[in-house]
Amino acid sequence: MLDERVNNEQIEELADAMLTLGTREEVFLFFEDIFTIKELQAVAQRLAVARLLKKKVTYQDIAECTGASTATISRVNRSLTYGAGGYQLVLSRMPDDTSGEA
Repeated sequence: MLDERVNNEQIEELADAMLTLGTREEVFLFFEDIFTIKELQAVAQRLAVARLLKKKVTYQDIAECTGASTATISRVNRSLTYGAGGYQLVLSRMPDDTSGEA
């Protein structure tokens, strides 16, 4: 469950909205409306970083591959290690070869 410090009715509604999306195209349409380009790129970058950390790629190689700062890589690594398990869950459900990185 989401940390009670950030969980509220609006966050629950966002989660419910995302659950209504049935296709990649629908997700893209929602992303385009809800995120700025920079926000979407930042979220996508974090997922790419998480995937590479799971593959035991070094921070330096991840930074070169994704353009992420070492601070971002460290934050994602902390979430992978001590977080709620969201990255682990998503990564376990995704094919290993969806990213052309590292």
